Amino acid sequence: MNKTVTVLAAALFSVSSLFAMGGMGKMFQSVSQEKAQIMQKGESKMYCPNCGMYLPKFYKTSHAAKLKNGEVRQYCSIYCLTEEMELTTLRGKKDRVEQIMVVDVPSLQYIDAKKAYYVVGSKKKGTMTANSKYAFAQKEAAEQFAAQNGGAITDFDGAYAAALDDFARDTAMVYKKRSSKMYKMGKKLYNTKCDKAAIKRLDAHTMGDMKAMIKTSKACGENLNDMQLQGIMLYWWDVKLDKFEKLYGKNKEVQKYINK
Repeated sequence: MNKTVTVLAAALFSVSSLFAMGGMGKMFQSVSQEKAQIMQKGESKMYCPNCGMYLPKFYKTSHAAKLKNGEVRQYCSIYCLTEEMELTTLRGKKDRVEQIMVVDVPSLQYIDAKKAYYVVGSKKKGTMTANSKYAFAQKEAAEQFAAQNGGAITDFDGAYAAALDDFARDTAMVYKKRSSKMYKMGKKLYNTKCDKAAIKRLDAHTMGDMKAMIKTSKACGENLNDMQLQGIMLYWWDVKLDKFEKLYGKNKEVQKYINK
């Protein structure tokens, strides 16, 4: 084998190894749609109702709230669960929640969050947070994950408390990320591809619903990828409808971190 072929083979092996380890091209949180357990119903079932993100992309951090009326709400993260529980849709309605569930990282199955072992603060990237939170059905699996990736082992209450403690800082982080890219992309697409009158007629109660309606109504055309749909939805929801400002504009803790 000549030198050029040897170098090329080594490079290809390196790239394939990175893909296999989730270091390139695919996030650790992501799974294929076929491997994701989707319990929500309706046209918006593939999206987190709280932020609109595509659930399989963030599946390993996904949580779900099963309500006593049979409805299931699935979230991309414990961040979105806590936001709904503490500030938005489920605020003051915790008695309506029958069970909180979380994805067990090794099996990719939903389990009772109250029986899970969480690893908080590992080096694996989190979803909607700088302080990652991953759950495991077995303590041994959590211990092995923490040994390899760092982090502290706790229970659901500990992870929920950490999510609340991180919330203002994480919200500011999310806003800055949206402002630096998603709002700009969404604005451009909104102004060049969308039927503005059609967008205004869409009556959505959640960000997930709004994203699904933009897609199914074809108000911004066809063949938009998930990131483009997310950008349009975020620009409309957060900027045009001013919902982020209405919810967090006067929150001193969030604003403190935004202004840093």
